[in-house]
Amino acid sequence: MYLAEKTRYQSMKYQRCGKSGLKLPLVSLGLWHNFGSNASFDNMQNLCQTAFDLGITHFDLANNYGPQAGSAEENFGRILKSGLGRYRDELVISTKAGYEMWDGPYGNGGSKKYLVASLDQSLKRMGLEYVDIFYHHRPDPDTPIEETILALDGIVRSGKALYIGISNYNKEQTMQAAEMFKELKTPFLINQNKYSMLERGIETNGLKQYVAENGIGIIAFCPLAQGLLTDRYKKEIPNDSRVRTDGRFLKETMISEEYRKKVQALGEIAERRGQSLAQMALSWVLRDGEVTSVLIGASRAEQIQENVRIVDAAAFSEEELEQIERILKG
Repeated sequence: MYLAEKTRYQSMKYQRCGKSGLKLPLVSLGLWHNFGSNASFDNMQNLCQTAFDLGITHFDLANNYGPQAGSAEENFGRILKSGLGRYRDELVISTKAGYEMWDGPYGNGGSKKYLVASLDQSLKRMGLEYVDIFYHHRPDPDTPIEETILALDGIVRSGKALYIGISNYNKEQTMQAAEMFKELKTPFLINQNKYSMLERGIETNGLKQYVAENGIGIIAFCPLAQGLLTDRYKKEIPNDSRVRTDGRFLKETMISEEYRKKVQALGEIAERRGQSLAQMALSWVLRDGEVTSVLIGASRAEQIQENVRIVDAAAFSEEELEQIERILKG
């Protein structure tokens, strides 16, 4: 039976999520990849136990994570039963609904019927009575936002989720949701959005500044740009890489000579800082305190061990930030 390391809280740092009472670790573990029906259960279990032993208390899922859809939640439920679940009160477990999950007109979107049914299914798969954060995974243009917000409010009041989050909402959509949640006094906690050195949409559309100024947490997914901000593609494309084995989100055309020149230059800055490129990329996302946590994926426990070392990284100097900006702008 798994017993967590007694030293698990000695190194990790935690940040308050917006103006809420909840703190999240600087590094959270996402189960988007490597937790599906085609992955090794022993490795999944090792990843989660390694993460918790290092002070990562937040585990992020969604109803459709797999493959097959739902299998990541099922596997996480098995991991909880195999020992991690004894620490349930030390864990922040989140899941989402919004993308297609089952056939027919009620299997995706933002309707009350879909959101309530999906969460019920998620809780059964994981063997939980509640999740800590339940997200609407994407804005749904076919459902009035009032219906979605009221459904999420009802889910919190039912006790099936403690907090509400939204994901992939832009600034305007977040503002609209935030006003409704405020009127309802719903514990609206966090917005989950893509953010990295190579994907800075939340800066340009004003979302990052808005949530910082209005007491809403933000968690960054794909902070390593699907592996582009690592050393993995500096010279060639490995045969076992996501580009070769999946290709849905990471295309071979992205691995250009211009990209490799940028990665090389960024790597030189990271080396001078005593960091790997991946570590520096994560530190950069957290550089100003406006992002609550970075959401990492992992296929090996060693990757988690490497990434959590950012909690002790030195702050960026103005010169380093300026150098990084020049490189990114090309």
